[in-house]
This record gives sequence, structure tokens and C-alpha cells, in this order.
Amino acid sequence: MKIGVNVLNFGPGTDPGVLRDWARTVEGLGFDLLMVSDHVAITPDVAERYPAPFYEPFTTLAWLAGLTTRVRLGTTVLIAPYRHPLLTARMAANLDELSDGRLVLGVGVGWARQEFAALGIPFERRGRLTDDHLRDIRAAWADTTAYGDRKIPVWVGGNSDAGLRRAVRLGDAWHPLRCTMPWLRQAAVRLHASAAEQHLPVPALAPRIALRLTPAPVTGPQRLAGEGTIDQIIDDLDQLRLLGAESVVLDPYHGDPSETCHPQAAWQALATVAAHL
Repeated sequence: MKIGVNVLNFGPGTDPGVLRDWARTVEGLGFDLLMVSDHVAITPDVAERYPAPFYEPFTTLAWLAGLTTRVRLGTTVLIAPYRHPLLTARMAANLDELSDGRLVLGVGVGWARQEFAALGIPFERRGRLTDDHLRDIRAAWADTTAYGDRKIPVWVGGNSDAGLRRAVRLGDAWHPLRCTMPWLRQAAVRLHASAAEQHLPVPALAPRIALRLTPAPVTGPQRLAGEGTIDQIIDDLDQLRLLGAESVVLDPYHGDPSETCHPQAAWQALATVAAHL
């Protein structure tokens, strides 16, 4: 099972130097994948959670590709309706080639109504647009004369049943975000059932879980996977491996933008996990 890290490409403490340090830390600790988030217009609803500066994912990953040699690079998640599918297909294919085949394209439908309005994209059609864009991106990549022979994995995000079904139809993996372990166990069953219902192969399971290291155990039904002592976190990873997860992305962001001013805490938590893997 591959272990990745969600890197904070936003917030008051983030700048090119910090992003470089994130990349070197993730790769240096031996993690398999480095992923960043996506927003285009930092409207008030976005800024409340992910304030400026917000570094655009394709630009950022292209730069980080030149600063790393081994770690894979990805998006968790690229908001599919925000860009023309041919533009996404071209940027993704170029980034994959420039990074020597290291790209993972995670996509989702988006949630920020004000950002959709700023971009002139109908929020109510975001699900249908995502489906259409994914089909168009795959069709573009099939033209090897224009895009080369690119085998870019597509992870489909979204915790809803619609997101799960979309992953079965159009993805190589399903990428649910920040869930409890009981929810993930039930979701793995639903993933297989949806694939059987649609007469399609079961996509890989590639969840993004929390990373919140605590000195004392975290208990209760609301405990997210990845929260608690190092023993709890390692056990969660073992349980996910037994569920068939091919990749797991650790997310050290807890929702307070001021965390970006002190990335050392996240780096220490990652170092602790790496030492126990």
C-alpha cells in the first residue's frame, strides 16, 4: 500500500520556500505521493477555509517536479468543471511527461458556490459537467499522436453515493476524504456493490484520511481515521490495507489557516508515522 501526503499549498504561512521544504520533507521521509488542493478564485467562501495565497496546482506541481526525483505528484482534488477538459488534458499530460510519469490526477465536483459564480459555471450542473469533462479528458488522452502514450491514474473524489458511482464509471480509484473507519468499511462494501450493479470493474480504494497525532488515545464514534496515538494511526493504516486500499493519503491540515505558519508540527507527525511504517 502506498502512503501519500496532502501538502498545504495555501494560507498565510505558505510561500515558495515552504512549499519546497514540504516537498523535500515528504520525499526525504520516504512517502510515495505528494498531493495539493485546487481553487482558482479565492472567493469569501473559499477564503474562510483556504485563504490566499493559494498556489494553483498544475503550476505548483510542475515546479515541485523539478525539485524532486522519486515521489509521485497529484491533486486532491482538481475541481473538474473549473477548466476546459482539453486544457486539463493537455496540462496533465505535459506535467506527467515532464515529471517522468509521476502524475496522479484526483478530481472532484467542487463545493464553493461563490467560486462557481465568479467563474461563470453553473453550480447546479457541476456533477454532469464533471462526468462530461472526465469522458472528454480520457478521449483526448486516447489520441496518442497529440498526447503521447500517457497512463495517468484518475482518482475520483466525493464521499456521496454519486461520487462513488462516478468513480466506478469513470475512475481508476475512488478517493473519499476524511472519514471514520466504520464509514470506510461500509464504503468498501458499497464500492463493490456499485461496481457489480453497473457491471464494471471495482476501482481501487484510495482514501485521504486525517493525520492528527495525539499523546492520548482518541475514542468515540466520531474519531476520524488517522486521529489519535501513533499506535491508533498505524492500526488504521493496517485496517485500510486489509480493506484493499492501494493508496492512502495523510492529511495533516485540521482546518485552521494559522497552521500553515507552523508546518514543523505536521512534519514531525509525518516523521513519526514514517518511523513506524
